[in-house]
Amino acid sequence: MTETDQKREQQQAGHSAASEAAAMAETMTATVTVEEAAQPRDPVDGPSTLSAEATDAALEAEEALEALAAEGGEAADAETGPAQAGSDAAAAAAPGAESETLKRFVLTPKLERKVARAIDGEKLKKAGKLARRLHAADLADLLERLSYEQRAILLGELRADFDAEVLPYLDETVRDDVIELLGPEAVGRAIAELDSDDAIAIIEDMAESEKQAILDSVEPTDRALLEEGLTFPEYSAGRLMQRELVAVPSHWTVGQTIDFMRTNPNLPDDFYEIFVVDPRFRPIGLVSLGKLLHNKRPIRLRDIMSGDFVRLQADTPQEDVAYLFRQYGLVSAPVVNENGRLLGRVTVDDVVDIVDEEAEEDILRLGGVSESDLQSSVFDTVKQRFLWLLINLGTAILASGVIAIFEATISEIVALAVLMPIVASMGGNAGTQTVTVVVRALAMRDLSTSNALRVIWKEAAVGLLNGLVFAMLIGVIAGLWFDPVIGGVIAAAMVINMLIAGLSGALIPIGLERLKIDPAVASSVFLTTVTDVIGFFAFLGLAAAFIL
Repeated sequence: MTETDQKREQQQAGHSAASEAAAMAETMTATVTVEEAAQPRDPVDGPSTLSAEATDAALEAEEALEALAAEGGEAADAETGPAQAGSDAAAAAAPGAESETLKRFVLTPKLERKVARAIDGEKLKKAGKLARRLHAADLADLLERLSYEQRAILLGELRADFDAEVLPYLDETVRDDVIELLGPEAVGRAIAELDSDDAIAIIEDMAESEKQAILDSVEPTDRALLEEGLTFPEYSAGRLMQRELVAVPSHWTVGQTIDFMRTNPNLPDDFYEIFVVDPRFRPIGLVSLGKLLHNKRPIRLRDIMSGDFVRLQADTPQEDVAYLFRQYGLVSAPVVNENGRLLGRVTVDDVVDIVDEEAEEDILRLGGVSESDLQSSVFDTVKQRFLWLLINLGTAILASGVIAIFEATISEIVALAVLMPIVASMGGNAGTQTVTVVVRALAMRDLSTSNALRVIWKEAAVGLLNGLVFAMLIGVIAGLWFDPVIGGVIAAAMVINMLIAGLSGALIPIGLERLKIDPAVASSVFLTTVTDVIGFFAFLGLAAAFIL
C-alpha cells in the first residue's frame, strides 16, 4: 500500500469517527433538548442552557474527537479544535438551534473533572473556555469545589472577562479567596456591574483596608451609594435594598410612564412594580406592571395606584422583612428613611435568600457547626466546634455525676447498666422532636403568648402518651430479659422521662426566646442535660427504692 493510500484511509477513518462522535452526542441529547430547541429563542435574552445529559454528551463527543486527533496525528490544536468540534456535535444534537454560542453548559461531575484535568495539564485556554460556558451560579459552584491552587490558576485565565455575577453566589470563605486573587481593581470593576444590594453584601464583611481599596476603584456616584448603604445596620432592610428602582409622580399618565420606561437607559434589569411618589419623593402608591399595561394611555397613575402597601424602614431587621413578605405575599416593597423618603426597594428574590439563610443557619446551629465549615481550614473548623463540644462535655460530666450517686446500686444489679442508656436515649429523641417543632414555630412566628400554654400542654400530653406506650413495650422486654421488677422500674422511668422531655422541649426554647437567646443555638444543650439527668435519676432512684 502506498503512502498516499494510507493517508486516504486515515482521512476516511477520521471522517467516520467524527460522524460517530456526532451521532453519539445526537442520540444522548436529542430526547432531552428537542422540546427546548423547538421553542423560539431571542438572542438578546442570552444563551439557553443544556441539560446535564446534553452537557455530558457534548463532553463525550469532545473526548472522542480528541482521541481521534491524537490517534490520527492531526494538527488540530488540542486546546481549541477538539473542544469546538465537541461543541459543534452538541449543537448538531439540538435541531433548530441557532448557534452553538447560545448553548450554555450546566455543571456536572464530568465537566468538573474535565476542567480540573485541563488545569492540572496546563491546558488553560481549554479550562477557561469550559468555565465561560457555565452560568454564574454554576461557575461559583465550580470555583468552590476546586482546590485553592486550581482556583487561582483558573481565575488567572478568567481575570480579563470575569463575570461579576459569580461573586454573590460564592460561599463567603471562597469569595474572600477570589477577591484576594483578583485584586482590588478587578473586583471594583466587577462590583460596579452588580446591583447595589449584591455589591454591599460582598464588601460589607471585608477588612477596612480592603473595603476602602475597592471603593476607591468604583465610580464616585456608585461609591457614594455604597458608602451610604454601609451606614445602615447589618442584617437590616437598608443593607438588603436595591437602589435601582422606578419612581414616577402621581399626575403622570399611563402613556407617559410607558414612554419613560422605553426611553430611559438606567432602568433596573428586573422590576415588578412602579412606585408612585409625591413631590418630597415619599411613596404614596404602587402600580404593578400588569395593571399599568391593562389600562389606556390617558389614565393617570393616581387613579389606578394601590395605596395599601407595606413600607419598610431602613433599620427593619431582615427577619421582620422576611415575615412581612411571607405574611402578605409581597413581590417588592419600598424602603424609606425616618422622614418617609424613598431610598430603595427590597425584592422577593432577596427575601428568598434570607429565608434560606435563616433556615440553614438554624439547622447548622442545632448541630454546633457553621456554614463555612466545609470551606474553612482545619484549624478554623476546630476553633468553631470547640466551644460546642466543651459545653457538651460539661453536660456529660453532670449526667455521669448522677450515675456516680447510684454506683453501689449499679454494682449490685448489673442489669441497670445495660438498660440505662435506653431511658436517656428515648427521652433525648422525644425532646428533640418537640424542640424542632417549637423552634420552627418561633422562627415562623406561629407561636405567641396567646397559644404558648396550649402548645406546652399539648407537647406534655404527647410525651406522656408516648411514654405510656413505650413503657409497656420496654417493660415487657426487660421483664422477660432480666426480671419483672426491673421491667416495672424501667417502665415507670420511661413515662417520667418522656413526660419531662415533652415539657422541656417546649419550655426551653420558649424561655430562651424570652431571654433574647437564640433557641436554635442553646436548646439542644439544655435539653440533653435535662433528659439525661432526669432519665438516669428516675431509673436508678426507682431501682434503689424498689429493688434493693
